[in-house]
Amino acid sequence: MKFIVTSLLILLSTICFAQITAVTSNGDEVVLYDNGTWKYTNKEEAQSDPVVENKTQFVKSKDASFPLKSKTVNAIINIDPKKWTFKKGEDGAAAEYQLQMKASDAYGMLITERIEIPIESLKKIAFDNAKNVAPDIAVIKQEYRTVNGTKVLFMQMNGTIQGIKFSYLGYYYSSPAGTVQFLTYTSQNLLLDYEPELMALLNGIEFIK
Repeated sequence: MKFIVTSLLILLSTICFAQITAVTSNGDEVVLYDNGTWKYTNKEEAQSDPVVENKTQFVKSKDASFPLKSKTVNAIINIDPKKWTFKKGEDGAAAEYQLQMKASDAYGMLITERIEIPIESLKKIAFDNAKNVAPDIAVIKQEYRTVNGTKVLFMQMNGTIQGIKFSYLGYYYSSPAGTVQFLTYTSQNLLLDYEPELMALLNGIEFIK
């Protein structure tokens, strides 16, 4: 399957983080990484916490006037063409669309799949794939949201890749019509600057019923 977290992770997908499983004196199983970090294997981070529902109704911006239609699923992402550029993914690429905010270090991507995946499984897939390249990955926030009339999962994850700290914000959705990951990302030190624009981009997604 094509599920990965960002195009950065695509580029770094060949990097292998060696890991060793060990047992502590208290009987807890841990994973030891070659960068000196470790984590419990039987105590998942926030990604296994209960997911709350945000009652706010999220809608696309009036400036999101340019629709990009998926050829894989019944989804459209509406973008502000004055702020975002895009390109289609090549055949066989993980992302159907890749986006970049003009003159900035803020990015987005749309990953689509025809197969239906239970949302809890999709969440775990996204987390595990991110963890493969960023062992310190952590779910900072997760909640269900209604975006343009459709219930989706929102998740923010922070992690470090080759010493660079990144933040990933994305919407996750699956139905019999297929599965969608609509993701945005930037470096953690720039998140406060770009978060409003990243969220405006995410809120441009619509699902055709």
